[in-house]
Amino acid sequence: MTKIIMHGCNGHMGQTISRLAEGMADAEIVAGIDLTGEKRNDYPVFKSFEDCDVEADVIIDFSSANAIDGLLDHCEKSKVPLVLCTTGLDDKQLKRIEDVSEHVAVLRSANMSLGINTLFKLLESAAGVLAPAGFDMEIVEKHHNQKLDAPSGTAIVLADVLKATAGDDHYYVYDRSNVRQKRDPKEIGLSAVRGGTIVGEHEVIFAGEDEVITIKHTAYSKAVFGKGALEAAVFLAGKAPGLYNMQDVIKQRIDK
Repeated sequence: MTKIIMHGCNGHMGQTISRLAEGMADAEIVAGIDLTGEKRNDYPVFKSFEDCDVEADVIIDFSSANAIDGLLDHCEKSKVPLVLCTTGLDDKQLKRIEDVSEHVAVLRSANMSLGINTLFKLLESAAGVLAPAGFDMEIVEKHHNQKLDAPSGTAIVLADVLKATAGDDHYYVYDRSNVRQKRDPKEIGLSAVRGGTIVGEHEVIFAGEDEVITIKHTAYSKAVFGKGALEAAVFLAGKAPGLYNMQDVIKQRIDK
């Protein structure tokens, strides 16, 4: 049984993960950290790690960028592995994560979904066959109308996977509205749609002569990210210091 401390336990994702953990046989949330200190679940809640006297195998973080510095200090000192899910970190914080991972296991990914990370593996195989055969590669992503960035971070990672497999001579095209010319075979197109309450949809299109292959992932709720975080926590418990990502979780499942 992997014992978990939920950092940011009273936030939306913290509560989602807490509910998901109740149905898992190999993971248990034993304590939460939240500035409010409010107890909403069966486990105790503390306002800071300094107040927390509960031991755990791993910490899951879904908090805010402002809380990351103190969290990293705690993990470096306590040597408790960390699944880091908070986004919007600056370059200094990203460098700090690398430094801390030399002393304790840290797992961080652009997208925590098991489905999306499995998609990464599928794209490596598909692009390895189809790109040399002259198939055009396009990515279309859709998200809710409140999302600020476009294209999504996940779409860029998908493009990175395609480029790494197809070759560095491929390049990204985000907007064709100002260019009147035929598509370059080395383009990887990225298109973004924003509307309504779409949680997240990513579609990769391989368009060849007289045939099209489409690989698509749809998230119907943010619970998919919580499930991935819990699976990552079970994976990370007891691991040696280092910087891990969800591909390591997927690889372990494949190797089994």
